[in-house]
Amino acid sequence: MMHKLSKTNIKLSIIALGLLLTALIFTSCYKETALPVEAGFSTVFVESNQSVPVQVFIKNQSVGADNYNWTFEGAEPESYSKENPGTIVYKTPGTYTMTLTASNIDGSTDTATKSITVFDAIAINFSTEIIDSNYPPVEVALTNTTNGVGLTYKWTFEGGTPATSTEHNPPNVTFETPGDHSITLEVSNGFESFLESTIINVAPHIEAIFDWEVDYFDDDYQAPVSITMTNSTISATDYSWTFPNGTPATSTEKTPTVTFNTPGIYTIVLETDNGKRTSRATKNISILPNTNIRTFTNVELGINTAHNNNVKGAFFSTTLRKVFMANEVTSEHSAEIDIAFFGLNNSFSFNKFIAPDIAGTNGFAPLPNATHTKFINSQEICGCPASLTATEFDSMTDDTLLNALTITETNNGLLAFNDSVLPRIVLFETQDNRKGAIKIKDFVDNGLNSYIVCDIKVQK
Repeated sequence: MMHKLSKTNIKLSIIALGLLLTALIFTSCYKETALPVEAGFSTVFVESNQSVPVQVFIKNQSVGADNYNWTFEGAEPESYSKENPGTIVYKTPGTYTMTLTASNIDGSTDTATKSITVFDAIAINFSTEIIDSNYPPVEVALTNTTNGVGLTYKWTFEGGTPATSTEHNPPNVTFETPGDHSITLEVSNGFESFLESTIINVAPHIEAIFDWEVDYFDDDYQAPVSITMTNSTISATDYSWTFPNGTPATSTEKTPTVTFNTPGIYTIVLETDNGKRTSRATKNISILPNTNIRTFTNVELGINTAHNNNVKGAFFSTTLRKVFMANEVTSEHSAEIDIAFFGLNNSFSFNKFIAPDIAGTNGFAPLPNATHTKFINSQEICGCPASLTATEFDSMTDDTLLNALTITETNNGLLAFNDSVLPRIVLFETQDNRKGAIKIKDFVDNGLNSYIVCDIKVQK
């Protein structure tokens, strides 16, 4: 047994010795052979942004290196001595070189370089100035204060002349067509582009447009007639009016008032200007001879109950041309009421026209500041020289017949009338000495809301 164990031990010792010698040989070979260095790195633009300020993330991909020397031309930082510099920053546009020199303890060295281009940031800034006015044609001056190196410019002028430009400061642009026009500037740094737009409004072409409003008391266009011009002219700054035979004969106001004192057909001329162009418009106005008479047709005047219940008025103003119910009468215009009708009931057995100043004693509320109108209700019994027939009333085209009347109030002339005579002519004279006639055409039975229908002709 002892003999066998000794042989085994001897074999194990020989094997161990062989392994040791092998290990020594390999170790000797390793120390004698230096490992080569392969320098390399990758770069990524942070957020894919290549416009300054630009951040670049750097990842070291070197093999076999122990030491690192980074150089970043134009960047912050400009150098680095550790394995991974992380993120560096470029604040000035340009093309720069990155250099990595890597080495190890065996003295192996390798260098890797890479070029990188960063672009100028784009902050578009331009302004426009309209020369003179925005009436067509509109000339626009442009000022471009966009700053940057290596930028290109593309201008687009919608509807303008010129239509485009690639200059940093383009020439003035002209817009002829009214409306909104877009001016767009596209700026590029070779990597990315940005747009900025503004709107230029061109006013409509000049056009002279006018009409007039006639004075309330002159709406029959009988001389004298006063009118106030209504000016709807488009795109004008100056106005020149001509009024043949008018007072005034000319005006430069925007909406003048003019009076025509004699009959005729006159051509009103408006010439307009906006400093660039002019426009002219004309209209004819017909001024009629003065008949000195005003006519109202189908005037409805209610009986007392209709008036006081505010259904149909019994008061009338020949100057305001309006019928008044009880609740419409105010001290402001009651002095203008010159006709008051008293109707007792719907049978029309008792009717008369009364002076406004005695309305308070005839079933109406007193009228403040009331005036006195003289009436002849019943020509047939008045015992007075004044007389006018229905035929004469209808034929009146001027105030000749009215002017010849002498209106005198008599007891009989003031008496009430019924509906037995139709048409009935009632004569009157207002406090301001205007003579007139009322032609009653109908008595309308509508219960408490009954009324008469009449025409009225009165001097102006």
